[in-house]
Amino acid sequence: MAGEEDRFDVDETFDEDYLYFYAHLTPELSEEQADLIWRLLDIQPGMEVLDLACGHGRIANRLAVRGARVTGLDQTRVFLDLARGEATQMGVTVKYVEGDMRAIPWTGTFDRVVSWFTSFGYFDDEGNRDVLRQAHGALKPGGRFLVDLNHRDWLIANMLEETVVRRGDDIMVDGHRFDPLTGRLHDDRLVIRDGRVRRFRFFTRLFTFTEVGGWLEAEGFTGVGGYGEDGEALTLDHRRMIVTSRRSTGGARPSGG
Repeated sequence: MAGEEDRFDVDETFDEDYLYFYAHLTPELSEEQADLIWRLLDIQPGMEVLDLACGHGRIANRLAVRGARVTGLDQTRVFLDLARGEATQMGVTVKYVEGDMRAIPWTGTFDRVVSWFTSFGYFDDEGNRDVLRQAHGALKPGGRFLVDLNHRDWLIANMLEETVVRRGDDIMVDGHRFDPLTGRLHDDRLVIRDGRVRRFRFFTRLFTFTEVGGWLEAEGFTGVGGYGEDGEALTLDHRRMIVTSRRSTGGARPSGG
């Protein structure tokens, strides 16, 4: 039976407080990241792109500005509303859909699929594999997939027991604990904002490059590559890990995968 620390409430974790305390996700940073995604995936104008767990649309809308035909999938309604509003302000059309990334409602539709800013790793291992399986199925043969994650090798070597974010009199404190038996980073989060206090827990599955690469290959992806947040080949000095892969032109997953 799953314990309390295995519980993950998406609505509790990803809400307006999340956006408030992640103020470092500036438009300038989002532009830089959209440029990097465009380059690493070799996106061309007119391509069909799925932003998987698109959040409030900061990447999806910018890919649309660059000429991609973008669909965003997320299960957080408040984020989708913000994404639609920003798309209107930016003068672009993005199809935003509420849904679970373990059950992507498209097959063989997209030239590219993007999972950005640690949007992968919130389920048990079978659920996480389901996400990769679904991403594979959503791609056209030859389509490319990109997933951006915490770099486990860097994070374990540099992990703090506690991190604090302050905005004026408001504060968000995360206590971190890594479980090597499950590969999960468990966070106990305290949020104090406008005199309101909240405490909750969540977790993220951490991966080494070889582990996530093996998972991708098991689901039928080929040509796995690893990069850091600067777009250069992955090293131990990179905090982020960007993994790219391709759905084979044959299209079928390996039997028993």
